[in-house]
Amino acid sequence: MPPVFHPVPDALAHLAGEWLVTRDVVDLGDGSEGRFAGTTVFSALPRVGGSGLLHRESGTFTWRGVARPAERTLRFLAGDEPGTVRVEFADGRFFHGLDLRAGRHTVDHPCARDLYRGEFEVYDRDRWRSRWRVGGPAKDLLLVTDYVRG
Repeated sequence: MPPVFHPVPDALAHLAGEWLVTRDVVDLGDGSEGRFAGTTVFSALPRVGGSGLLHRESGTFTWRGVARPAERTLRFLAGDEPGTVRVEFADGRFFHGLDLRAGRHTVDHPCARDLYRGEFEVYDRDRWRSRWRVGGPAKDLLLVTDYVRG
């Protein structure tokens, strides 16, 4: 039976708060596997003329048996259409759009000569997943991240 997706009329409202995160990373070139475990907090981002969330992810990434602290910051801003999001890197560069109104969204992000293809799926109010397939001359990866409301 195919998964049933949970429509999200307002992605910013849905994402706000704390999420427990697990991410499995597979290097499809050599079979190496890693895992990130931590939290992502979406908190209010003061912004003149709009609304948004600051995405702060922190935890531990284990790769080839070595555990290291890991973190990243993104900005989730109101998109051009109601309920959608414009995702930016911490420095303000555009990353991708996000439209969860149907409970599912696919997006591409070119990065140098590699292509990141993202798939986002919302299962219910408290669970969603992202999958990034990264392919190109520099990378051949699959990253699957599960989010559960904390």
